[in-house]
Formats: sequence, C-alpha cells, structure tokens
Amino acid sequence: MEALSHTVGPTVAPLRPKRPLRWNWNGFSSVLVQSKKNHPSGICRSAADEISQSARASGLDFNDPDWKSKFQSDFEKRFSLPHITDIFRDATPIPSTFCLRMRTPVTEDFADGYPSDEKWHGYINNNDRVLLKVINFSSPTSAGAECIDPDCTWVEQWVHRAGPREEIYFKPEEVKAAIVTCGGLCPGLNDVIRHIVITLEIYGVKNIVGIPFGYRGFCDKELTEMPLSRKVVQNIHLSGGSLLGVSRGAPTVSEIVDSMEERGINMLFVLGGNGTHAGANAIHNECRKRRMKVAIVGVPKTIDNDILLMDKTFGFDTAVEEAQRAINSAYIEAHSAYHGIGIVKLMGRSSGYIAMHASLASGQIDICLIPESPFNLHGPNGVLRHLKYLIETKGSAVVCVAEGAGQSLIKKTNATDASGNVVLGDVGVLIQQETKKYFKEIGVPIDVKYIDPTYMIRACRANASDGILCTVLGQNAVHGAFAGFSGITVGLCNTHYAYFPIPEVISYPRAVDPNSRMWHRCLTSTGQPDFI
Repeated sequence: MEALSHTVGPTVAPLRPKRPLRWNWNGFSSVLVQSKKNHPSGICRSAADEISQSARASGLDFNDPDWKSKFQSDFEKRFSLPHITDIFRDATPIPSTFCLRMRTPVTEDFADGYPSDEKWHGYINNNDRVLLKVINFSSPTSAGAECIDPDCTWVEQWVHRAGPREEIYFKPEEVKAAIVTCGGLCPGLNDVIRHIVITLEIYGVKNIVGIPFGYRGFCDKELTEMPLSRKVVQNIHLSGGSLLGVSRGAPTVSEIVDSMEERGINMLFVLGGNGTHAGANAIHNECRKRRMKVAIVGVPKTIDNDILLMDKTFGFDTAVEEAQRAINSAYIEAHSAYHGIGIVKLMGRSSGYIAMHASLASGQIDICLIPESPFNLHGPNGVLRHLKYLIETKGSAVVCVAEGAGQSLIKKTNATDASGNVVLGDVGVLIQQETKKYFKEIGVPIDVKYIDPTYMIRACRANASDGILCTVLGQNAVHGAFAGFSGITVGLCNTHYAYFPIPEVISYPRAVDPNSRMWHRCLTSTGQPDFI
C-alpha cells in the first residue's frame, strides 16, 4: 500500500466572513461568525466587497504571481487529516479485517472465512480525493459566486475521500469503541448508531459501548455505559430519538479524557453539531497531548443543515418532509377561513435551510422568512403590508418563518442554554401578535392560526433518504477510525463521502446565501418582495 499521504491536491480555502462570534464549550473556545452575505446594515454586500474581505483575511497579494500556489499550500495544511502516525511515528499498519469478499460462513467448514486467491478491490486509495466545488464561476457577480480573486480565477478544491483502507492501525481485538450522542434530538440518530455498531462488528470488534446522555455520561456516576451489539441495535432505526439519550452541557475535557483512559476506550464516535464537534476536537487534542493512541471521529448531526462544506446533514430531509404536514395544515386552516392567515415556525437558529426547502417543496407558502435575509414587519415595505395585499388579492396567506429570523425585532433575553446557545425570542409568536394588532388597527377582520411543530419534527423516525445517508455516514466513520484518522468528521460532499478536519467544519455555521440560486428559486415560488 502506498505511504499514507496527508496532503491534498490544488485547492482553495472557503471564503471566511467578517466579525467572529465567540462561544464556549465548557472552557473550550471556538469561533462562529455571522452570515457571510449579510452586512450589518442588513444590505447584501457586493461581490467585490466579499473578495476584498477574503483577500484581507488571508493576507494574499493578488499582484504576487505565486498567490495561487501560496493559497493552495495554506489549504493543504488546513485540510490535512490528523493521523495517529503524527504522534506514534513507529505505528505499524496491518492488513484490513474489513473485506466483503471474505465473509464468515454459516457452516463450520470454513470457520476462518472462505478461501480466496483474489485480491479484493473495494478499498479506497489514500490519495483519492473529492472535488469540493464544481462550478467555475466566470464573474463575481454571478448568482452564488464565491471567488478567490477579482478575476474569479478557477482553482480546484480537493478533500479526502471516505471509505475503507487496505491497511488499518488498530487490531480489532484490542479495540474498545464508544458512541455518544449530544445536543438535541434529530431524525436518524439511531440509524447512525446502528451502522457504527454493525460495521465495527464486521471489522471484528467485540467490545462496543454507548455512553448515555451525551458527554455527561462520561463522568456522572449514576450513568453506566451500555453494551452494544448487532442484536441490541438491530431494530432501533425503526423509531425516532436516540437509544443512548441526549443532553446538553458536559464535564471538562480533562475529566472526559480521564474517563476514557479508565474505561480503556480507544475509539470514540461523536454524533452532534458544531458545539459537540468543538468538544470532540478538544478531546482529540487532549488525547494527543497525553500521547494516547485514540481515534476520535465525528458524525455531523444538525437538523438545521448548517455544517460547512457538506451537501447536507442527516435529519434534514426528514425535517423538510415532516414540515410539509404543518404547512399543509396551516394552508387548509387559512384557506378555509375568512381572511385566514397561517403561520408556521420551523427550526433554524442561524440558517434558514429548513424553512427555504420546506417552502419550495410545499408550494403553499406566500412568505418565507429566514435569518440570513433581514426584514421589517412594519412600514410600506414590511411583512404586514404585504399580508394586507395578500388578503385583498387572495383572501388568505401562509407564512413560514425560521426560529432564528427577525431576532433584531425581539427584546434580547441575554440567556443561554447548557450548550452556550443564546436563547432565542419566539419570532412566531411575535408575528402572530403583530399581525392581529395591525389588522385590528386597520379594521380588517382576520383569522390567524399559529403552528409550531418543532419537537414533532425532530423526534420522528428518519425517512428513506436520511436512512441511507445515516447508514453510509456510520460505516465511513468506522472506516476512518480504523484507518488511523482522528479529529475528523465525515460528510457528503458534492454527492461523494469525504473526511474533513473538525476545525474546518466548525469555524462558522453554514448559512443560506441570499444571492444563491436556491434562495432565488424560493422567492420565485412565494412571489414575495423584499421586506426592507
């Protein structure tokens, strides 16, 4: 097998927005930043503004004839995958125990596997790469363009392809693998747990445990680890929630790593969002500091679909599908009433993907409000004035709003949850109240129905699309751990599965680009104007 490579082909770094927002995970500091397209004034920045900001942030001089190679060199350093050989230089790989050609038979005639003289060609080469971006934008003013320089120069961006390697760095009989699910619920958690366990067993791992109720399960003496096997997880994907339970908040990183040492855990699979991944990265760094031969692998779990560099995260498709029920109910209520207005609030703290895709899918939404696109409720161009127009022309209206939209219109709570997230004001209730007040003042009778399906959506079973995604993510998480990678996460990138260093996917939340074609499609579908 070729020498393990930690470099990638010619690539460029993603554009980074200005004005970072600092947050903490039990003392572990990370940075999130506001939507890269939204100016403080609420007006979209020009493409030239974004290019110049990117150039300033990276310190590039585009007059330097070698700027592209310097940019690529920086990307290669950032996107190299941490590997146990970085610390254990003398770590010796062994042939992989994962081979679908050599199956364990049901009879004892071939107890050690079916004999085969042929080499299995199902492995991924360590130098295989996935192209991160596929559109060669010809102009920085093109819809959705992310350009590195003012000429919108095409520079290829490559990331590591996920999958089983021909050589592995852990002996299955010496592995104790643990799985932990953190944060809130999300459709598909059980599916991922199930396939991590199944794939570990195919490698030959016998010692698999689940850590109950998130990171707190490492140190809460009242919580005991749950033994896992294929028999235990066989049917857990048939229901929503998490077999292991979830919670927010956690002990310190040192306490978690101490617990891992005491338990003998040398593979940890962490299912969670940005904050959970920040914790996973901190655990990875602490394990390295202590020279522990441990693989820490994340699986991005966020119903909001707000993880960078990935096509989508598991649970998102199910959320959009389930949101259709709420939207259809709101439509029927509004359409059946005299001057009916239906308001549906969907999840999306900082990213409006669920609201946007649900609006597109339903075809029943007249107004879609997301965090990335500022709006006014009042005034000649406000939401309420447009609602008045819809009532006059259509007789009814349906509004879809993401939970993080319009927070500037709501009095700040200054409170945070156990994960350090700011407790949002209820924008759905605000719109409901202001709508009733506005129409009462102008003397127009209306019938407002407000629907908040948040917990119904996230607690349901994954649909078929998410079920497949969860299956492959779980499998590839195990492949990455056995390949010796640590401090990585796995995701769907440009229709292929890839590995990413955790810091690169948590640097800030992925957000809807107000100049993207998808948002333009949503606006075309709803027919709504600008609300500024």
